Parts: sequence; structure tokens; C-alpha cells
Amino acid sequence: MTLIKSISGIRGTIGGVPSENLTPIDIVKFTTAYARFMSERKGGGKLTIVVGRDARISGEMVHSIIEGTLLGCGVDVIDVGLCTTPGTEMAVITHKADGGIIITASHNPKQWNALKLLNASGEFLSDVEGKRVLALAEDDSFVYPEVEELGKVILRESFNDKHIAQVLALPVVDVEAVRKRRFRVAVDAVNSVGGIVIPKLLRELGCEVIELNCTPDGNFAHNPEPLPQNLTEISETVAREKADLGVVVDPDVDRLAFVSEDGSMFVEEYTLVAVADYILSLKKGNTVSNLSSSRALRDITERHGGNYAASAVGEVNVVAKMKETGAIIGGEGNGGVIYPELHYGRDALVGVALFLTYLAGKNMTMTQLRATYPAYFASKNKIELTPAINVDKVLLEVKTRYANEKVNDIDGVKIDFADSWVHLRKSNTEPIIRVYTEAGTPEAADALAQRFIGEIKAICNL
Repeated sequence: MTLIKSISGIRGTIGGVPSENLTPIDIVKFTTAYARFMSERKGGGKLTIVVGRDARISGEMVHSIIEGTLLGCGVDVIDVGLCTTPGTEMAVITHKADGGIIITASHNPKQWNALKLLNASGEFLSDVEGKRVLALAEDDSFVYPEVEELGKVILRESFNDKHIAQVLALPVVDVEAVRKRRFRVAVDAVNSVGGIVIPKLLRELGCEVIELNCTPDGNFAHNPEPLPQNLTEISETVAREKADLGVVVDPDVDRLAFVSEDGSMFVEEYTLVAVADYILSLKKGNTVSNLSSSRALRDITERHGGNYAASAVGEVNVVAKMKETGAIIGGEGNGGVIYPELHYGRDALVGVALFLTYLAGKNMTMTQLRATYPAYFASKNKIELTPAINVDKVLLEVKTRYANEKVNDIDGVKIDFADSWVHLRKSNTEPIIRVYTEAGTPEAADALAQRFIGEIKAICNL
């Protein structure tokens, strides 16, 4: 497996051959490069970096190597231990650190891990900054500091409670209204750090919590990506236990999906739609999501008198477009909610609090609320990459074939038809081509996806 180096960080499978997998040697190499880049950016002086991790089996090993490498580079460390991605981002901001490293491979299976790299604003490095880190990783001229200049661990302290408190303190989170509803909530945290923070947040909101897979030991009970096919256990539990809803997060808790009271999927694409509906009901404004996200956000935004804009896939791209357009809410259709009043990062905790506030105020069931939104259906597929596949050539061929349609090529190729769309792009996090479609029925979305999968395979002679 080749290491994947992108705007989503340095990601790979644990063990194996250096430079082909995420081995201890690679961890040292990229951590050193990041420390060098941050020192360049600061222009000298002592650096302080926050380090947090999810509950992956390899997390403790990777964390130890990263911390030791930072100390060896003369960098001081704030260790927040088991912490969500948004929590680590918030810790950088709160502690006024120079940056942060989040140790997580997000939705990837348990054999994967990654280094997600943050700047002093608790936001991911840009594409240009990331490329500079990669260049420094190939430069072996660095001289490590001598013993008197080594870094120190200046704080070991969980940030989870502070993150929860900051979410609950938001003016748009009506804690008392949620407490009065006494929601009964099932939680599937896929045996990672969400099992620590999500039940605690919900109990602070007066909810009765039914815990599934909340032991943070890294032994994922199912595929950790919060897609319907992976969520049969919580679906059955919500219906059986007569819960008001189910809450599902990925291993690092930046993605959020809901299950309705009848066990049906609220659908992760509609997490951001519902939260945006709430925020836009309070204040007119603009929204942003990425090209692979549902048209429903555009429809809801326009219904409230705002303007919608699409960005390339990747949190850093969404954040850049949000800042450019002054968006008051945004995120990604994979269940990532970004609320700038707290911070510019996908945050399942703020998503839960905002959603429950809205649900409590609407006095609706989950299925009733879902019925108020435009009915779009997505089909999310992928094609495994082989050395024989030239992705750029494939996408150029598709773009040429559909030149008479509305085509956007800022990130792969997206083709907008009158009543549907298809988005083809190389993944930032896996060796695959993603084939995402949306249409007015599940059958139409699936058929459109299979049509383009067939065309790509024909182009590649697969």
C-alpha cells in the first residue's frame, strides 16, 4: 500500500515496508518535516504543538513516536490524549498553540492511521503548505537540536470536557429546551473516542443514552464509515428500544449521522441540511458544502434567502470557500458540520447540540422533520485503482464526452444534469476513484452510478 499524502494528511496502513506504509520511520520523517515547516512559518522561537489521538489500536504507538520526535526537534508538546479531531482543533485555539497533530485515519478501517496537520488557527494546512511539508520530508539536511534545546511536555490534560462546555455555551444551543424534551438516544461510537464524548454531551443535555460500541479500545465493531450498510445494529436498536433517535459518529468524531425513530436512516447528507435549516431560521446568510454534497443544502439556503456555493472536496477547501463567501454554516455531505461561531472545523459535537436544539423547538419526530426536506437520493460507489489506471486521462475523457452538459472540474469532474448529477474524483484518503451520484429516486441514482462506472471501465479496458 502506497502512503497517501494529501490535504487530508499523511495516511497509510500500519506495519510493512517504509515509504510504502505508515511505519515508525515514516512517522518520524513526516513529524520532523512538520516541525521544520512550523518553525519556518513562525520565523524562529520555541514552538508549542498540541497532540491528540483517536482510540485506534495503533494510536498509542504512533502518539509516542510523534511526541518523542517533536521533543527531539526542540518542540514543546501539549498532550490532550484521547481526543476528537474537533477537540484537538479547539485545544490549539484555546491554548494558543502554534499548531497541532491529530492522530487518526478518520473513517478508514483499523489497520490505517494518519497524521492530520493543523496550523495555529486549529485548521488544516492548505495544499501549498502541505506540499512544503512533503518537500521538507525529502530533505535530509536537518540537524536536530542538542540536549539543552530539547522540547518538553508542558501539559498532559484531557480537553474533552472543555470542548463539551464550549459547545453548550453557544447562544444557539438551547440546553434547557433540549432537557425538557428528555430525548432517548442510542449512540454508536464505533469503539473510538466518540464513546467518551458523545454520551457525556448527551447526558449534559438531559438525554437518556443507550450506548452501543462506546468502549474506546479501537476494535471497530463494524466498518467505521457511517453509511447505512454499516449501521444495521443501531437501526435495529433504535426501533427496538423505542428511542427518539440514534447518533452515529466516525472514529475521530468529525462526521455525524442520525437514525430516525423508526430505525430508518435520516441519511448523513441531511445532517448538514437540518443544522443549516436551523441556523438559517435564526439569521439570513450563505452556506457552503463540497461538490459531492446534496443539492438539498442549496435548496434550503435559497428557501431562506441566502446564497449557496460549492467547494472542492476536503475540509480545508470548504473552510476557504466559507471565509470567501462569509458563510454562516457549512460543511460536507458526509455528515461534517462546520459552525464558524465555534471554530472552522467539522465537529460532530456541535452538530448534535444544534440538531437537538432544532428538533426540540420544532416538536417533531425525526421522520416528520426529514419529510420537510427535498427528497434526493445519493449513490456512493468507488473503483479500486491499479497502476494501469491513469486517473487524469480517464477524467479528461469523461469531461470531453459530456462537454455539452454543465461540467465543473475544480475537483475531478462533476456533471450536473437537469434532475441529477455525478461526481468523479480521485480520493484524498484511499487508493480509489469515487463515483458519487444523486437523483430523485434511489434507483435512478444507482443506475447513473453504474452507467459511469461502466464508462470508466471501458475507457480503462477493465
